[in-house]
Amino acid sequence: MRAVDIIIDKRNGKELSREALRFLIQGYVAGEIPDYQIAAWAMAVFFQGMSPKEIAVLTEVMLRSGKSMDLSGIAGPFVDKHSTGGVGDKTSLIVAPLIASLGIKDPMMSGRALGHTGGTLDKLEAIPGYRTALEAQEFREILGKTGYAMTGQTKDMVPADRLLYALRDVSGTVESIPLITASILAKKVAAGADALVLDVKYGSGAFMKDPEEAEKLARSLVNTGAALGRQIIALITDMDEPLGNMVGNFLEIEESLDCLEGKGPRDLMEVSLELAARMAVLGAKAADAREGRRICEAALASGKPRRLFLENIRDQGGDPKEVLEMRGKYRSSYSAEIRASRGSYISRIDAGKVGHAGILLGVGRNRTEDPVSPTAGVQFHKKRGDRIDPGDPIMTLWAADEASLAGAIPQLEGAVEYAEIPPAPRTLVLQEITRETSGALPGANEAG
Repeated sequence: MRAVDIIIDKRNGKELSREALRFLIQGYVAGEIPDYQIAAWAMAVFFQGMSPKEIAVLTEVMLRSGKSMDLSGIAGPFVDKHSTGGVGDKTSLIVAPLIASLGIKDPMMSGRALGHTGGTLDKLEAIPGYRTALEAQEFREILGKTGYAMTGQTKDMVPADRLLYALRDVSGTVESIPLITASILAKKVAAGADALVLDVKYGSGAFMKDPEEAEKLARSLVNTGAALGRQIIALITDMDEPLGNMVGNFLEIEESLDCLEGKGPRDLMEVSLELAARMAVLGAKAADAREGRRICEAALASGKPRRLFLENIRDQGGDPKEVLEMRGKYRSSYSAEIRASRGSYISRIDAGKVGHAGILLGVGRNRTEDPVSPTAGVQFHKKRGDRIDPGDPIMTLWAADEASLAGAIPQLEGAVEYAEIPPAPRTLVLQEITRETSGALPGANEAG
């Protein structure tokens, strides 16, 4: 068997066999097949796609390329959550302790910022001393004690995904639905999740730019998960505007605490609670999403999720007292304000433009080896639907240095759109996708 023949078969639209996919992935991990051939295959997949059977086999082959987390001996259920990436999306930091407070274990393997989308690990590492590179035994201990643990992908854990993820980023194949599906599910299954809630985003700040593409990805994830014996619910959510009022690494730690104290921004609270409600259903703590939402709201009111959040900080090397003292203070010394030049309403804040400005500020990275700043970011004082008068502050920004600040200001000014009348309410959670049914959600789920 030769890699070039497999590439040609996929280029010509053929369905690849299990043997061909195993040969390709195992050869790549072993260093026997070069990057350029895998890049050619990935581009062929990008244009020709893959059948549901191929995607399931690819996911399984990638999963078996390395070790999986052994959670035996720990009482479940194990339910995790994953987002396809956005701007200001810190829902993982909120739902993990919330779900743990209900008696559901969340073994969370997260990633770093790449491009305009934020990374959970970078946010956590903005906490002084917080460790995200946990050994398997330590991960087990923290998971069993607190109900959730946060770790990054190790070299031994799904190495095929680690290698392919980096290659996709530089070969123009990031948006390939089959490759996204296999990447997400291989990591999540390897981390030990029995069930998953997936936040599939669309809009200017997401990889999927419209709801139709997001739905295709959601169905691919749900159906492939079912083929692997996992229960999956996917929500399609709006990422056309930043989620919450904070974009930045430590800034988002602060806003997560706000949400766990029941005082977070409406849009962020809404999406977090809808995701957590489905996790409660998959964890057999609620009969349906409505009941799941009620028990999640009650849990937040009890204060237990906040206590678990602070306990996890201590467990993973940080100082909870120090974090609480840093709130509102841990900022870069390079800052500026963007103010309204006229009176009107804010009709939209473009998440994609904010995300790319964040790279300049130091929040994100263009390459995996680029450093990020814990103290850079953006705080919005006004958002969609707010009335503004001339001179009103719209946002404050902090940057890693003066040059970064100067470069980001015009991009952030250009991200704000104005109108003479208030915009229509925004639907945050557009659709739920399960293996059995799909459809628009009943009720509101809107934000001004």
